[in-house]
Amino acid sequence: MRRNASVRKGVMPDPKYNNKLVAKFINIIMYRGKKSIAERIVYNSFNIIGDKSKKPPLEVFQKAVDNVRPLLEVKARRMGGATYQVPIEVKSDRSMTLALRWLKTFAKNRKGKSMEDRLASELLDAYKGEGPAVKKKEDTHKMAEANKAFSHFRW
Repeated sequence: MRRNASVRKGVMPDPKYNNKLVAKFINIIMYRGKKSIAERIVYNSFNIIGDKSKKPPLEVFQKAVDNVRPLLEVKARRMGGATYQVPIEVKSDRSMTLALRWLKTFAKNRKGKSMEDRLASELLDAYKGEGPAVKKKEDTHKMAEANKAFSHFRW
């Protein structure tokens, strides 16, 4: 290596819950730099979660993210003209980012009311271990399991 490794800049904890994961989620929800709107969406959905589940919203959010985090994924690798789907372990920061991104995407694709309601119902489904975000994780794991034979192509 010729140069120093790049230093990853951390994210500041969010103002309401003082939690870095919530701040990261707000940044992922954010659209066109409108952070105040993203904060409002996340905090209102947390309020809805608190009303519906009678549990602390932060606890529900944490468990939902843990239920969606993938441990394995497949990466395309070309070997002699053929492309193999090689299963690899996912680093913790990437798995966290994938989980948050999947939660946002599937909440956005839900039919229904406001983004707050859709996000709250997606997080509650993920908390219970169901819903499309959890299914995406299971599909990713199944794909990695099915291609376990190509794991020796890992690099």
